[in-house]
Amino acid sequence: MWKYDYEVPAQKQIRLIIHTDCANEADDQYAVAHQLMTPKFDVRGIIAGHFDAVTKFTSTYQPATTAKASYEEVQKILKLMGVEKEYAIYKGSEVALEDETTPIVTEAAKFIIEEAMREDTRPLFIGCQGAITDLACAILMKPEICEKMTAIWVGGGDFPEGGDEFNLMQDIFAANVVYASKMPLWQIPKAVYKTLSVSLAELQYKVKPQGEIGAYLFSNMAALNMKYQDIHPWPHGEIWGLGDQSILAVLMEEAERTDGYQEIEAPRVSYTDMKYTTNTGYRKIRVYNRIDYRLTLEDLFAKLAINYGNK
Repeated sequence: MWKYDYEVPAQKQIRLIIHTDCANEADDQYAVAHQLMTPKFDVRGIIAGHFDAVTKFTSTYQPATTAKASYEEVQKILKLMGVEKEYAIYKGSEVALEDETTPIVTEAAKFIIEEAMREDTRPLFIGCQGAITDLACAILMKPEICEKMTAIWVGGGDFPEGGDEFNLMQDIFAANVVYASKMPLWQIPKAVYKTLSVSLAELQYKVKPQGEIGAYLFSNMAALNMKYQDIHPWPHGEIWGLGDQSILAVLMEEAERTDGYQEIEAPRVSYTDMKYTTNTGYRKIRVYNRIDYRLTLEDLFAKLAINYGNK
């Protein structure tokens, strides 16, 4: 499918479930495309997640419709990449959990369980690029999956204090479910994923020329940069964050590099201000304090050029 002059050994490959709120803004699309182009990943399916909390602040979407919008945006990305027949898409919950005990049964949650319980010796990861609702539902439905997979979450305030953060805001109940579970969790908090910033000029030069997918990735971001111009302080005028690329960053990084994260006790999150409560007695999770943004971004640009350049 891809045009690489190298192969990834089978024993180095991992299974990956992509979870994306793809219609939310403009960085998820880059992350989805990048993960699909990465031969280390056997992408088992793509889950379209909600960003329902944003409907309180904008008229762009109606409540309980954002997972559908993400589903349609994933379909668009796959078609532009010419791989629309290669991957299954599952729609997640349209809304956040109502409490910490009652799951929302969806195709997405059932798929997570099915893939986790499937016999396969390769490691399984789920990369959550938004609300963590669907993973929490799957855990509540079948806690045994916690022994079968690892979750990576782009979200949450910075440690140790916590605080306001967009992906966490979408479903605090779900975050507390995952924190309290036995699921191995790699968390990439706000200050870390914000390091993956790019300029629009850089994207015009390196991404826009790379076929239909490159042109769309750039034009969509440039359009949103104008559409949301009155929101202060975001966006920033001439730069944008590709924070969701951090899932690929931590999965591609040298396994021997242990200086980029710390192992800490999972917190609980306050429902009033999203601050963390520590000393919970929960199991330890991996919290990143840095990622290799150079490797990640250059890999993205190279893979787009190799696979879609001169089209």
